[in-house]
Amino acid sequence: MVGPEDTATAGGPLTPAAPAVLAGTLEALGAGAYVVDEQGLIVAVNTRAEHLLGRSAAELLGHDAHDLLHRGPEGQPLPRTQCAMRQAFHAGRTAQHDEDWFAHSSGEVLRISWLITPFAAGDGSAGTLVVFHPADHPDDPAPRPRPPASRRLTELQRLALLAETTTRLTSTLDVDEALHRLVALIVPRLADWAVVDLITERDEVWRTLVVHAENDKLVQREEFQGPMPPVPEESQMPLSRALRGVSATLASPQTYRRAPDSGIAVEQRHLFEATGIHSAAIAPIRSTRAVLGALTVGRGDNPADFTSEDLPLIEDIARRAGLALDNARLYQRQRKVAETMQNHLLPQMPGVPGLEMTVRYVPAPESSQVGGDWYDAFPLSDESTALAIGDVVGHDLEAAAGMAQVRNMLRAYAWSQKEPPSRIVERLDGAIQHITDVAMATMIFARIEPAENGHWLLSWTNAGHPPPLLVSKDGLTSYLTDGHGILLGTQSNISRPDADTLLPPGSTLVLYTDGLIEEPRQTLDEGLNRLRQHAAALAHRPLASFTDHLLRRVRPVGNDDDVALLALRVPKT
Repeated sequence: MVGPEDTATAGGPLTPAAPAVLAGTLEALGAGAYVVDEQGLIVAVNTRAEHLLGRSAAELLGHDAHDLLHRGPEGQPLPRTQCAMRQAFHAGRTAQHDEDWFAHSSGEVLRISWLITPFAAGDGSAGTLVVFHPADHPDDPAPRPRPPASRRLTELQRLALLAETTTRLTSTLDVDEALHRLVALIVPRLADWAVVDLITERDEVWRTLVVHAENDKLVQREEFQGPMPPVPEESQMPLSRALRGVSATLASPQTYRRAPDSGIAVEQRHLFEATGIHSAAIAPIRSTRAVLGALTVGRGDNPADFTSEDLPLIEDIARRAGLALDNARLYQRQRKVAETMQNHLLPQMPGVPGLEMTVRYVPAPESSQVGGDWYDAFPLSDESTALAIGDVVGHDLEAAAGMAQVRNMLRAYAWSQKEPPSRIVERLDGAIQHITDVAMATMIFARIEPAENGHWLLSWTNAGHPPPLLVSKDGLTSYLTDGHGILLGTQSNISRPDADTLLPPGSTLVLYTDGLIEEPRQTLDEGLNRLRQHAAALAHRPLASFTDHLLRRVRPVGNDDDVALLALRVPKT
């Protein structure tokens, strides 16, 4: 094991939410199990481990696992340099040992077999899983050799694989990523071929993924992927049965050499002939609600055949995959609905003679793809053009609904009330406190109209929003900090200021939300300076290119906030 001074080199630290997720996963194992972080401190433990070690979770969590548990055969402290588990930890590899000793709370030593395996969660954090149980042969002190690769997994390996399957698949909500993680867990550990057939939402079968282990690499064989014939209701062939939800079965080339009873049987026969698979196990991929597809694991290079004893493990892996895929599909369906809603909520930009205008919206990566950030531009009754950018607190459907209310009310006031921007926003602030559920929001409301000598007059008021950025055609930049007042929703009834400025020919005005510039562990000034620097460098580009590159360069990596951006360019004289 490892100590606080020994830091694993692969992956980052476990996130604060990880132990709670891991604790539930470990309870499903039939052996003692615990997880250590990159410093070797125990962060999760199951009740079986508590029982075997005679220690409660409170006595285990937060302690250095090596110092607390690992001992020599006589109960003496084990030097770190002699600890096989610690060596495997630092090597970042899976390892097992048939005989070792852990300290029991009674002062005695517990003779155990163990398996250690690293894993990476979906957020990039890393940890190490230790699975152990009392040694099966207490009278035989000699370590036993590992079984050859062609033999079945040991019980510890099986438990570790199931635990890793659950951890890896439930830590992503992307269907494609979940499928690639699934086959990476299986190949080459169980088989040298993995095939995933999925049933689409239109009840069509699609051979989604075919992967082969070649020279220690996983190679996707796209020539075998694609649409499949329909599932016959009466076919007794293994793949057809699995796609109807029947339990896992074995298959071989001989299975499909008989007269085919369906198009799927023909495709499966072709798969066996083209890949050289001589033994396969086929299991249904099921959720709690429906059959999602089938998993085929095959051996071509590995000479050992699958047996009926292998089927429970493969069926269990497929079942866990089904639950993860179902969650991912539900999430992606929600995202699609939310994206459609967002497209209807965010308006198309009007054509304004003499002005170029472009907008961008990037949703928060961890939200339902909608949020409170918004932009707007629309003609006013006096033939000027209104511009707006804003942010309603939140990153969910409620925030999006609040955003739509604020935007529509602003349009109504701006069109009907021929008043300065400050007065329009004052009316809006008073209204949203009484007839919406919006708690707080920031915004800039402006109007723009032609002036003399190719200039355009911009008038605006700012309700607690990041200041607009003005970029000249020569790359000179300035933030428009005038006209700044408090955000909406404070119920302060303080008069709001107005400001105005002339936009010179060829200049670019950038309105944006705080997701573009805010980054953890950096000040707001650093974000504003980053935006200013890149905007100046991109001033010569066409407006669409300017906007796309600005987003790509300035938006913080790993940003967890949505971003709305409106860029406007005055024509050159």
